[in-house]
Amino acid sequence: MSAVDRDRLRALIAREAADFTARHPRSRAAFADAAHLFGRVPMTWMNKRAGAFPLYLDRASGAEVTDIDGLTYADFALGDTAAMAGHSPAPVVEAVQQRFADLGGATAMLPTEDAEWVGAELSRRFAPTRWSFSLTATDANRWAIRIVRAVTGRPKILVNAYCYHGSVDESLIVVGPDGGGAMRPGNVGAPVDVTVTSRVAEFNDLDALERQLAHGDVAAVLMEPALKNIGIVLPDPGYLEGVRALTRRSGTLLIIDETHTFSVGPGGACRAWDLEPDLVVIGKAIGGGIPAGAYGMSAEFADAALGRDDLDLIDMGGVGGTLAGNALSVAAMRATLEQVLTEAAFDHMLALATRYTDGVRAIFAAHDAPWSVVQLGARAEYRFSPRPPRSGTEAHEATDELLDDWFHLFLANRGVLLTPFHNMALMSPATTAAQVDRHLEVLGDAVAEVLG
Repeated sequence: MSAVDRDRLRALIAREAADFTARHPRSRAAFADAAHLFGRVPMTWMNKRAGAFPLYLDRASGAEVTDIDGLTYADFALGDTAAMAGHSPAPVVEAVQQRFADLGGATAMLPTEDAEWVGAELSRRFAPTRWSFSLTATDANRWAIRIVRAVTGRPKILVNAYCYHGSVDESLIVVGPDGGGAMRPGNVGAPVDVTVTSRVAEFNDLDALERQLAHGDVAAVLMEPALKNIGIVLPDPGYLEGVRALTRRSGTLLIIDETHTFSVGPGGACRAWDLEPDLVVIGKAIGGGIPAGAYGMSAEFADAALGRDDLDLIDMGGVGGTLAGNALSVAAMRATLEQVLTEAAFDHMLALATRYTDGVRAIFAAHDAPWSVVQLGARAEYRFSPRPPRSGTEAHEATDELLDDWFHLFLANRGVLLTPFHNMALMSPATTAAQVDRHLEVLGDAVAEVLG
Protein backbone atom coordinates (compact mmCIF):
# COMPACT_ATOMS: atom_id res chain seq x y z
CA MET A 1 0.00 0.00 0.00
CA SER A 2 2.94 2.33 0.61
CA ALA A 3 3.51 2.38 -3.16
CA VAL A 4 0.40 4.56 -3.59
CA ASP A 5 0.41 8.28 -2.84
CA ARG A 6 -2.80 8.77 -0.83
CA ASP A 7 -3.41 12.41 -1.73
CA ARG A 8 -2.97 11.62 -5.40
CA LEU A 9 -5.25 8.58 -5.04
CA ARG A 10 -8.02 10.70 -3.55
CA ALA A 11 -7.72 13.15 -6.42
CA LEU A 12 -7.90 10.34 -8.97
CA ILE A 13 -10.98 8.90 -7.26
CA ALA A 14 -12.65 12.30 -7.27
CA ARG A 15 -12.01 12.57 -11.02
CA GLU A 16 -13.51 9.12 -11.69
CA ALA A 17 -16.45 9.79 -9.36
CA ALA A 18 -17.27 12.99 -11.26
CA ASP A 19 -17.07 11.12 -14.56
CA PHE A 20 -19.31 8.37 -13.15
CA THR A 21 -21.93 10.93 -12.13
CA ALA A 22 -21.82 12.68 -15.50
CA ARG A 23 -22.21 9.42 -17.42
CA HIS A 24 -25.28 8.22 -15.51
CA PRO A 25 -27.91 10.98 -15.23
CA ARG A 26 -30.85 8.56 -15.30
CA SER A 27 -29.43 6.30 -12.58
CA ARG A 28 -28.67 9.38 -10.51
CA ALA A 29 -32.25 10.64 -10.91
CA ALA A 30 -33.76 7.24 -10.13
CA PHE A 31 -31.78 7.01 -6.91
CA ALA A 32 -32.77 10.54 -5.90
CA ASP A 33 -36.45 9.70 -6.49
CA ALA A 34 -36.43 6.45 -4.48
CA ALA A 35 -37.93 8.03 -1.38
CA HIS A 36 -40.03 5.01 -0.36
CA LEU A 37 -37.17 2.51 -0.16
CA PHE A 38 -35.08 1.88 2.94
CA GLY A 39 -31.69 3.34 2.08
CA ARG A 40 -33.19 4.30 -1.33
CA VAL A 41 -32.59 0.76 -2.64
CA PRO A 42 -34.73 -2.41 -2.67
CA MET A 43 -32.06 -4.30 -0.70
CA THR A 44 -29.47 -2.46 1.37
CA TRP A 45 -26.47 -4.36 -0.04
CA MET A 46 -27.11 -2.44 -3.27
CA ASN A 47 -25.60 0.55 -1.49
CA LYS A 48 -22.20 -1.16 -1.49
CA ARG A 49 -20.84 1.06 -4.23
CA ALA A 50 -17.96 3.33 -5.11
CA GLY A 51 -20.00 6.05 -6.83
CA ALA A 52 -22.53 8.44 -5.34
CA PHE A 53 -25.40 6.18 -6.39
CA PRO A 54 -25.88 2.64 -7.74
CA LEU A 55 -26.24 1.84 -11.41
CA TYR A 56 -29.84 0.99 -12.31
CA LEU A 57 -30.45 -2.13 -14.37
CA ASP A 58 -32.25 -1.99 -17.69
CA ARG A 59 -31.46 -5.45 -19.07
CA ALA A 60 -28.90 -8.24 -18.96
CA SER A 61 -27.93 -11.13 -21.17
CA GLY A 62 -25.17 -13.70 -20.91
CA ALA A 63 -22.17 -11.94 -19.36
CA GLU A 64 -23.32 -8.38 -20.11
CA VAL A 65 -25.56 -5.89 -18.33
CA THR A 66 -26.96 -2.60 -19.62
CA ASP A 67 -27.98 0.24 -17.31
CA ILE A 68 -30.87 2.65 -17.79
CA ASP A 69 -28.51 5.21 -19.31
CA GLY A 70 -27.90 2.76 -22.14
CA LEU A 71 -24.32 1.86 -21.16
CA THR A 72 -23.30 -1.79 -21.48
CA TYR A 73 -20.73 -3.56 -19.29
CA ALA A 74 -18.81 -6.80 -19.33
CA ASP A 75 -20.18 -8.28 -16.13
CA PHE A 76 -17.66 -10.04 -13.89
CA ALA A 77 -19.84 -9.54 -10.80
CA LEU A 78 -22.61 -11.86 -12.04
CA GLY A 79 -24.94 -11.06 -9.19
CA ASP A 80 -22.29 -11.93 -6.57
CA THR A 81 -22.45 -15.54 -7.85
CA ALA A 82 -26.25 -15.73 -8.24
CA ALA A 83 -25.81 -15.34 -12.02
CA MET A 84 -22.76 -17.60 -12.34
CA ALA A 85 -24.71 -19.43 -15.06
CA GLY A 86 -24.93 -16.13 -16.95
CA HIS A 87 -27.91 -13.81 -17.14
CA SER A 88 -31.10 -15.54 -18.31
CA PRO A 89 -29.51 -18.63 -19.91
CA ALA A 90 -31.82 -19.97 -22.61
CA PRO A 91 -32.50 -23.41 -21.06
CA VAL A 92 -33.55 -21.79 -17.77
CA VAL A 93 -35.75 -19.23 -19.55
CA GLU A 94 -37.46 -22.06 -21.42
CA ALA A 95 -37.95 -24.17 -18.30
CA VAL A 96 -39.31 -21.26 -16.27
CA GLN A 97 -41.65 -20.18 -19.05
CA GLN A 98 -42.98 -23.71 -19.47
CA ARG A 99 -43.49 -24.18 -15.74
CA PHE A 100 -44.98 -20.77 -14.99
CA ALA A 101 -46.79 -19.75 -18.18
CA ASP A 102 -47.71 -23.06 -19.80
CA LEU A 103 -48.22 -25.39 -16.83
CA GLY A 104 -48.72 -22.94 -13.96
CA GLY A 105 -48.86 -24.09 -10.37
CA ALA A 106 -45.54 -22.64 -9.25
CA THR A 107 -46.88 -22.10 -5.73
CA ALA A 108 -49.27 -25.01 -5.46
CA MET A 109 -47.46 -26.50 -2.42
CA LEU A 110 -47.21 -29.82 -4.27
CA PRO A 111 -43.99 -31.62 -5.25
CA THR A 112 -42.92 -32.15 -8.85
CA GLU A 113 -40.92 -34.94 -10.43
CA ASP A 114 -38.19 -32.41 -11.24
CA ALA A 115 -37.34 -32.30 -7.52
CA GLU A 116 -36.14 -35.92 -7.42
CA TRP A 117 -34.02 -35.31 -10.52
CA VAL A 118 -32.39 -32.30 -8.86
CA GLY A 119 -31.80 -34.22 -5.63
CA ALA A 120 -30.17 -37.07 -7.52
CA GLU A 121 -27.96 -34.67 -9.49
CA LEU A 122 -26.88 -32.82 -6.34
CA SER A 123 -26.03 -36.19 -4.79
CA ARG A 124 -23.94 -37.09 -7.84
CA ARG A 125 -22.06 -33.82 -7.64
CA PHE A 126 -21.71 -33.24 -3.88
CA ALA A 127 -22.17 -36.71 -2.26
CA PRO A 128 -24.98 -36.23 0.35
CA THR A 129 -27.92 -38.45 -0.64
CA ARG A 130 -30.91 -36.68 0.94
CA TRP A 131 -31.81 -33.10 -0.04
CA SER A 132 -34.28 -30.40 0.94
CA PHE A 133 -34.79 -27.09 -0.83
CA SER A 134 -35.00 -23.44 0.18
CA LEU A 135 -35.02 -20.11 -1.64
CA THR A 136 -31.64 -18.93 -0.32
CA ALA A 137 -28.48 -20.43 1.08
CA THR A 138 -29.07 -18.32 4.19
CA ASP A 139 -32.25 -20.27 4.91
CA ALA A 140 -30.59 -23.55 3.99
CA ASN A 141 -27.90 -22.80 6.56
CA ARG A 142 -30.47 -21.83 9.19
CA TRP A 143 -32.43 -25.03 8.70
CA ALA A 144 -29.32 -27.21 8.67
CA ILE A 145 -28.24 -25.59 11.96
CA ARG A 146 -31.60 -26.35 13.55
CA ILE A 147 -31.45 -29.99 12.54
CA VAL A 148 -27.87 -30.62 13.68
CA ARG A 149 -28.64 -29.08 17.08
CA ALA A 150 -31.70 -31.25 17.41
CA VAL A 151 -29.96 -34.49 16.42
CA THR A 152 -26.75 -33.95 18.43
CA GLY A 153 -28.31 -32.30 21.48
CA ARG A 154 -25.47 -29.76 21.45
CA PRO A 155 -26.22 -26.02 21.49
CA LYS A 156 -23.34 -24.31 19.67
CA ILE A 157 -22.16 -23.87 16.08
CA LEU A 158 -18.52 -23.18 15.25
CA VAL A 159 -17.58 -20.96 12.31
CA ASN A 160 -14.44 -19.27 11.00
CA ALA A 161 -13.78 -15.58 11.63
CA TYR A 162 -15.07 -13.41 8.79
CA CYS A 163 -16.81 -16.35 7.13
CA TYR A 164 -19.88 -15.83 5.00
CA HIS A 165 -23.06 -17.86 5.45
CA GLY A 166 -25.57 -15.17 4.60
CA SER A 167 -27.26 -13.36 7.48
CA VAL A 168 -27.22 -16.39 9.79
CA ASP A 169 -26.97 -15.02 13.34
CA GLU A 170 -24.63 -17.77 14.51
CA SER A 171 -22.03 -16.87 11.86
CA LEU A 172 -21.54 -13.22 12.87
CA ILE A 173 -18.66 -13.86 15.25
CA VAL A 174 -14.95 -13.08 14.99
CA VAL A 175 -11.87 -13.78 17.07
CA GLY A 176 -11.49 -11.03 19.67
CA PRO A 177 -8.29 -9.51 21.08
CA ASP A 178 -8.17 -12.13 23.84
CA GLY A 179 -8.47 -15.01 21.38
CA GLY A 180 -12.08 -15.70 22.33
CA GLY A 181 -15.24 -14.95 20.40
CA ALA A 182 -16.63 -11.46 19.85
CA MET A 183 -19.53 -9.96 17.94
CA ARG A 184 -18.63 -9.13 14.36
CA PRO A 185 -18.54 -5.33 14.01
CA GLY A 186 -21.69 -3.88 12.51
CA ASN A 187 -23.97 -6.79 13.40
CA VAL A 188 -27.61 -5.67 13.38
CA GLY A 189 -30.15 -6.70 16.02
CA ALA A 190 -28.46 -9.80 17.39
CA PRO A 191 -31.04 -11.77 19.41
CA VAL A 192 -28.42 -12.73 22.02
CA ASP A 193 -24.69 -12.29 22.51
CA VAL A 194 -23.21 -14.36 19.70
CA THR A 195 -20.94 -16.22 22.11
CA VAL A 196 -24.06 -17.86 23.57
CA THR A 197 -24.78 -19.60 20.26
CA SER A 198 -21.39 -19.86 18.60
CA ARG A 199 -17.70 -20.57 18.82
CA VAL A 200 -15.06 -19.31 16.43
CA ALA A 201 -11.63 -20.24 15.11
CA GLU A 202 -9.46 -18.65 12.48
CA PHE A 203 -9.42 -20.35 9.09
CA ASN A 204 -6.25 -22.46 8.67
CA ASP A 205 -5.73 -22.70 12.46
CA LEU A 206 -6.21 -26.33 13.52
CA ASP A 207 -4.88 -25.71 17.03
CA ALA A 208 -7.56 -23.09 17.68
CA LEU A 209 -10.21 -25.39 16.25
CA GLU A 210 -9.11 -28.23 18.51
CA ARG A 211 -9.25 -25.97 21.58
CA GLN A 212 -12.78 -24.85 20.76
CA LEU A 213 -14.06 -28.35 20.03
CA ALA A 214 -12.63 -29.59 23.34
CA HIS A 215 -15.52 -27.86 25.15
CA GLY A 216 -17.80 -30.64 23.85
CA ASP A 217 -20.74 -28.34 23.14
CA VAL A 218 -20.40 -27.83 19.36
CA ALA A 219 -23.09 -29.51 17.28
CA ALA A 220 -21.40 -28.73 13.96
CA VAL A 221 -18.60 -26.85 12.32
CA LEU A 222 -20.18 -24.73 9.56
CA MET A 223 -17.52 -23.64 7.10
CA GLU A 224 -16.65 -22.60 3.60
CA PRO A 225 -13.85 -24.81 2.26
CA ALA A 226 -12.22 -21.55 1.15
CA LEU A 227 -13.23 -18.18 2.55
CA LYS A 228 -14.65 -16.02 -0.20
CA ASN A 229 -16.64 -13.01 0.92
CA ILE A 230 -13.79 -11.39 2.85
CA GLY A 231 -11.55 -11.95 -0.14
CA ILE A 232 -10.46 -15.40 -1.25
CA VAL A 233 -8.57 -17.28 1.45
CA LEU A 234 -7.42 -20.72 0.34
CA PRO A 235 -6.90 -23.66 2.70
CA ASP A 236 -3.35 -24.63 3.61
CA PRO A 237 -2.27 -28.12 2.53
CA GLY A 238 -3.78 -30.60 4.97
CA TYR A 239 -6.05 -28.07 6.68
CA LEU A 240 -9.39 -29.42 5.46
CA GLU A 241 -8.30 -33.00 6.20
CA GLY A 242 -7.37 -31.83 9.68
CA VAL A 243 -10.79 -30.23 10.18
CA ARG A 244 -12.50 -33.48 9.23
CA ALA A 245 -10.28 -35.51 11.58
CA LEU A 246 -10.89 -33.15 14.52
CA THR A 247 -14.65 -33.02 14.00
CA ARG A 248 -14.90 -36.80 13.88
CA ARG A 249 -12.72 -37.20 16.97
CA SER A 250 -14.94 -34.79 18.93
CA GLY A 251 -18.26 -36.17 17.68
CA THR A 252 -18.97 -32.92 15.85
CA LEU A 253 -20.76 -32.76 12.52
CA LEU A 254 -19.26 -30.93 9.54
CA ILE A 255 -21.39 -28.68 7.32
CA ILE A 256 -19.73 -27.45 4.11
CA ASP A 257 -21.27 -24.32 2.57
CA GLU A 258 -20.55 -24.51 -1.18
CA THR A 259 -22.58 -21.45 -2.17
CA HIS A 260 -19.51 -19.56 -3.37
CA THR A 261 -17.00 -22.40 -3.70
CA PHE A 262 -19.24 -23.97 -6.34
CA SER A 263 -16.91 -21.99 -8.61
CA VAL A 264 -14.23 -24.64 -8.01
CA GLY A 265 -15.96 -27.09 -10.37
CA PRO A 266 -19.17 -28.97 -11.22
CA GLY A 267 -19.22 -30.59 -7.78
CA GLY A 268 -17.69 -27.65 -5.97
CA ALA A 269 -14.81 -28.13 -3.56
CA CYS A 270 -16.44 -31.29 -2.21
CA ARG A 271 -15.70 -33.20 -5.39
CA ALA A 272 -12.57 -31.35 -6.51
CA TRP A 273 -10.87 -31.66 -3.11
CA ASP A 274 -12.38 -35.00 -2.06
CA LEU A 275 -14.12 -33.66 1.04
CA GLU A 276 -16.39 -35.75 3.26
CA PRO A 277 -18.94 -33.46 4.97
CA ASP A 278 -21.97 -34.64 6.92
CA LEU A 279 -24.12 -31.92 5.36
CA VAL A 280 -23.73 -29.61 2.36
CA VAL A 281 -25.38 -26.24 1.75
CA ILE A 282 -25.59 -24.53 -1.62
CA GLY A 283 -27.58 -21.69 -3.14
CA LYS A 284 -27.62 -18.84 -5.65
CA ALA A 285 -25.98 -20.26 -8.77
CA ILE A 286 -27.92 -23.53 -8.93
CA GLY A 287 -31.12 -21.65 -9.85
CA GLY A 288 -29.68 -19.91 -12.91
CA GLY A 289 -30.96 -16.56 -11.62
CA ILE A 290 -34.18 -17.84 -10.03
CA PRO A 291 -34.10 -17.88 -6.19
CA ALA A 292 -33.05 -21.35 -5.05
CA GLY A 293 -31.05 -23.07 -2.34
CA ALA A 294 -30.59 -26.55 -0.93
CA TYR A 295 -29.13 -28.48 1.96
CA GLY A 296 -28.14 -32.12 1.75
CA MET A 297 -27.27 -34.78 4.29
CA SER A 298 -26.24 -38.39 4.53
CA ALA A 299 -28.90 -41.08 4.60
CA GLU A 300 -27.84 -41.96 8.16
CA PHE A 301 -28.28 -38.41 9.37
CA ALA A 302 -31.61 -38.05 7.57
CA ASP A 303 -32.89 -41.27 9.17
CA ALA A 304 -31.77 -40.06 12.60
CA ALA A 305 -33.69 -36.80 12.18
CA LEU A 306 -36.82 -38.37 10.69
CA GLY A 307 -36.82 -41.05 13.37
CA ARG A 308 -37.30 -38.50 16.14
CA ASP A 309 -41.01 -38.33 17.00
CA ASP A 310 -40.39 -35.26 19.17
CA LEU A 311 -39.29 -33.11 16.21
CA ASP A 312 -41.87 -31.30 14.10
CA LEU A 313 -40.24 -31.53 10.69
CA ILE A 314 -43.49 -31.05 8.77
CA ASP A 315 -45.29 -28.04 10.20
CA MET A 316 -43.85 -25.37 12.52
CA GLY A 317 -40.45 -26.84 13.31
CA GLY A 318 -38.61 -24.13 11.42
CA VAL A 319 -37.04 -26.14 8.59
CA GLY A 320 -39.11 -24.94 5.65
CA GLY A 321 -41.07 -22.09 4.12
CA THR A 322 -44.17 -21.84 1.97
CA LEU A 323 -42.22 -21.08 -1.20
CA ALA A 324 -39.29 -23.43 -0.56
CA GLY A 325 -39.08 -26.17 -3.17
CA ASN A 326 -41.71 -24.48 -5.34
CA ALA A 327 -42.15 -25.90 -8.81
CA LEU A 328 -40.69 -22.84 -10.53
CA SER A 329 -37.38 -22.76 -8.65
CA VAL A 330 -37.03 -26.54 -8.91
CA ALA A 331 -37.55 -26.37 -12.68
CA ALA A 332 -34.89 -23.65 -12.86
CA MET A 333 -32.47 -25.77 -10.82
CA ARG A 334 -32.97 -28.74 -13.12
CA ALA A 335 -32.37 -26.70 -16.26
CA THR A 336 -29.29 -25.02 -14.76
CA LEU A 337 -27.66 -28.23 -13.59
CA GLU A 338 -28.65 -30.33 -16.60
CA GLN A 339 -27.94 -27.87 -19.42
CA VAL A 340 -25.97 -24.82 -18.27
CA LEU A 341 -23.44 -25.41 -15.44
CA THR A 342 -22.17 -28.60 -17.02
CA GLU A 343 -18.74 -30.22 -17.00
CA ALA A 344 -17.93 -28.59 -20.36
CA ALA A 345 -19.09 -25.19 -19.11
CA PHE A 346 -16.77 -25.41 -16.13
CA ASP A 347 -13.84 -26.33 -18.39
CA HIS A 348 -14.48 -23.07 -20.27
CA MET A 349 -14.94 -21.02 -17.09
CA LEU A 350 -11.84 -22.35 -15.36
CA ALA A 351 -9.69 -21.74 -18.42
CA LEU A 352 -10.86 -18.12 -18.61
CA ALA A 353 -10.24 -17.60 -14.88
CA THR A 354 -6.70 -18.90 -15.31
CA ARG A 355 -6.19 -16.56 -18.28
CA TYR A 356 -7.41 -13.68 -16.12
CA THR A 357 -5.30 -14.65 -13.08
CA ASP A 358 -2.14 -14.98 -15.16
CA GLY A 359 -2.87 -11.61 -16.74
CA VAL A 360 -3.40 -9.85 -13.42
CA ARG A 361 -0.18 -11.36 -12.04
CA ALA A 362 1.71 -10.15 -15.12
CA ILE A 363 0.31 -6.62 -14.74
CA PHE A 364 1.37 -6.45 -11.10
CA ALA A 365 4.85 -7.75 -11.93
CA ALA A 366 5.27 -5.27 -14.78
CA HIS A 367 4.54 -2.36 -12.43
CA ASP A 368 6.31 -3.78 -9.35
CA ALA A 369 2.97 -3.63 -7.52
CA PRO A 370 3.24 -5.25 -4.06
CA TRP A 371 -0.10 -6.97 -4.53
CA SER A 372 -1.30 -10.55 -4.96
CA VAL A 373 -3.99 -12.44 -6.85
CA VAL A 374 -5.68 -15.72 -5.95
CA GLN A 375 -7.77 -18.02 -8.13
CA LEU A 376 -10.61 -20.19 -6.83
CA GLY A 377 -11.81 -22.20 -9.80
CA ALA A 378 -13.86 -19.92 -12.05
CA ARG A 379 -13.20 -16.82 -9.97
CA ALA A 380 -10.14 -14.78 -9.06
CA GLU A 381 -9.47 -11.84 -6.80
CA TYR A 382 -6.60 -9.44 -6.22
CA ARG A 383 -5.63 -8.06 -2.84
CA PHE A 384 -3.47 -5.11 -1.84
CA SER A 385 -0.99 -7.22 0.10
CA PRO A 386 2.24 -8.86 -1.07
CA ARG A 387 1.04 -12.35 -0.15
CA PRO A 388 -2.50 -13.77 -0.01
CA PRO A 389 -4.03 -13.69 3.49
CA ARG A 390 -4.28 -17.03 5.33
CA SER A 391 -7.17 -16.20 7.65
CA GLY A 392 -10.30 -14.12 7.73
CA THR A 393 -8.78 -11.62 10.13
CA GLU A 394 -5.70 -11.20 7.92
CA ALA A 395 -7.98 -10.69 4.93
CA HIS A 396 -10.04 -8.10 6.82
CA GLU A 397 -6.91 -6.22 7.83
CA ALA A 398 -5.66 -6.19 4.22
CA THR A 399 -8.72 -4.23 3.06
CA ASP A 400 -7.97 -0.88 1.42
CA GLU A 401 -11.25 0.90 0.73
CA LEU A 402 -9.66 3.75 -1.20
CA LEU A 403 -7.96 1.41 -3.65
CA ASP A 404 -11.16 -0.64 -3.88
CA ASP A 405 -13.07 2.50 -4.87
CA TRP A 406 -10.41 3.49 -7.40
CA PHE A 407 -10.48 0.21 -9.28
CA HIS A 408 -14.27 -0.17 -9.18
CA LEU A 409 -14.85 3.34 -10.50
CA PHE A 410 -12.08 3.23 -13.10
CA LEU A 411 -13.30 -0.11 -14.48
CA ALA A 412 -17.00 0.82 -14.42
CA ASN A 413 -16.31 4.04 -16.31
CA ARG A 414 -14.71 1.90 -19.01
CA GLY A 415 -17.38 -0.78 -19.27
CA VAL A 416 -16.22 -3.44 -16.77
CA LEU A 417 -18.06 -4.44 -13.59
CA LEU A 418 -16.45 -6.14 -10.60
CA THR A 419 -18.26 -7.58 -7.60
CA PRO A 420 -19.19 -4.55 -5.47
CA PHE A 421 -17.92 -6.09 -2.24
CA HIS A 422 -14.33 -6.65 -3.33
CA ASN A 423 -12.03 -7.00 -6.34
CA MET A 424 -13.38 -10.32 -7.56
CA ALA A 425 -14.00 -11.43 -11.13
CA LEU A 426 -16.22 -14.44 -11.82
CA MET A 427 -16.54 -16.26 -15.12
CA SER A 428 -19.78 -17.67 -16.55
CA PRO A 429 -20.42 -20.04 -19.47
CA ALA A 430 -21.22 -16.93 -21.52
CA THR A 431 -18.03 -15.03 -20.64
CA THR A 432 -15.63 -14.64 -23.58
CA ALA A 433 -11.86 -14.42 -23.93
CA ALA A 434 -12.37 -10.99 -25.50
CA GLN A 435 -14.14 -9.77 -22.36
CA VAL A 436 -11.33 -11.10 -20.18
CA ASP A 437 -8.72 -9.41 -22.36
CA ARG A 438 -10.62 -6.13 -22.29
CA HIS A 439 -10.84 -6.36 -18.50
CA LEU A 440 -7.08 -6.91 -18.30
CA GLU A 441 -6.41 -3.99 -20.64
CA VAL A 442 -8.46 -1.62 -18.48
CA LEU A 443 -6.98 -3.03 -15.27
CA GLY A 444 -3.48 -2.47 -16.63
CA ASP A 445 -4.33 1.17 -17.34
CA ALA A 446 -5.73 1.55 -13.81
CA VAL A 447 -2.63 0.10 -12.19
CA ALA A 448 -0.31 2.21 -14.33
CA GLU A 449 -2.14 5.39 -13.45
CA VAL A 450 -2.50 4.80 -9.72
CA LEU A 451 1.15 3.81 -9.34
CA GLY A 452 2.41 6.46 -11.71
